[in-house]
Amino acid sequence: MTYLIDRRLQGKNKSAVNRERFLRRYKAQIKDAVGRATKGRSITDVENGEKVSIPVKDVGEPSFGHAHGGVWETVNPGNEEYQKGDLINRPRGGGGAGRGKAGNSDQTSEDDFIFELSREEFMNYFFEDLELPHMVKTQLSSSTEFKNQRAGYNMSGTPSNIHVLRSLRGALGRRIAVGGHARKQLQQAETELLQLLQDGATADAARVLELKKLIHHLHTRLIAIPFIDPFDLRYSNRIKVPKPMTQAVMFCIMDVSGSMDETRKDTAKRFFILLYLFLKRVYDKIDVVFIRHHTAAAEVDENEFFHSRESGGTVVSSALNLLNQIIDERYGGGAWNSYVAQASDGDNWDNDSILCRQLLVNTIMPKVQYYTYVEITDGPPQNLWEQYAQVPDHHAHFAMQKIVTPADIYPVFRELFKKQPKS
Repeated sequence: MTYLIDRRLQGKNKSAVNRERFLRRYKAQIKDAVGRATKGRSITDVENGEKVSIPVKDVGEPSFGHAHGGVWETVNPGNEEYQKGDLINRPRGGGGAGRGKAGNSDQTSEDDFIFELSREEFMNYFFEDLELPHMVKTQLSSSTEFKNQRAGYNMSGTPSNIHVLRSLRGALGRRIAVGGHARKQLQQAETELLQLLQDGATADAARVLELKKLIHHLHTRLIAIPFIDPFDLRYSNRIKVPKPMTQAVMFCIMDVSGSMDETRKDTAKRFFILLYLFLKRVYDKIDVVFIRHHTAAAEVDENEFFHSRESGGTVVSSALNLLNQIIDERYGGGAWNSYVAQASDGDNWDNDSILCRQLLVNTIMPKVQYYTYVEITDGPPQNLWEQYAQVPDHHAHFAMQKIVTPADIYPVFRELFKKQPKS
């Protein structure tokens, strides 16, 4: 069977077809490598590419070779030792001058095959097990937005873009410049003619006639200057510039009590990554603040946020109090757009859940643009869920959903951030 590959539209990337075939063939190994890379990668660095290594034994393919069998006759020029039918001894090993010692193992090893995934490819594999549609993956991959902005004037363009005021101003300047010398001569000639006419009989008749002809010529010359010329036309010029972005802060709050196992923490991390990518499409500058809590809350870095082994009981209000304090100290004054994502298994002290609802309704919600709460559990709703369910009655920008499996992350995210109908 013959395969024809049309590479005329591929430009310099002539191996695109072979690369896609390779990615399809070793999809399982690549997904495993992407999963390992995600666990050790920063949230803010998730949309970059990744170097993926695959053992050579997994990419090995059968090959055909030619054995040195059969009867061979060779001619050795300058032979003085052998005759026809003699057997030639096998040559001994080469006389290399290496100083290293040979290994005592009879097994051979090969380096891993390493290649690099692009940003779009990495994101596609990252979102694949979340059942993310292809179109949405593309939208999340492209985050550049532009707007049209005025940028001076052009001397050519469409009639609809003619700038009337700028064109008339240019025409007036051209008429002043072109007729300046003639207008000066006309003023001098009219002054001299008026002086001669005042002299009466002593005036030079020939000079008067000459001045009248000159004045008529200058008037004709000035009238002949066009009111507007194609050279005067100016067209509004518009260019595309990156859309101005405002700054935002993303708060990640996670329960690290004993009931939150590693599987639930990994699910929470994927949800936080998805939220970061969503905000990255809208805001140019994003700060990420990590708050972890059990009985006490603390602001930590990302590595400690996901990998610290500290655990204990559950007091959610400690995290909300710390959140309120950080907003007031660093992100207040209306200069920042604050978004909060909270992940928990819903387990909390009964009295503390009531306090959490009061903190949200009275203190925190007026300071943030959006607050999302996801409860990662496969059991019935906990007491924190019951209290949080009353918050949307007071603030419409509070949303909550339940996540059971990693495949629920994107549908839940889409439900939380769906476009609201215009009122």
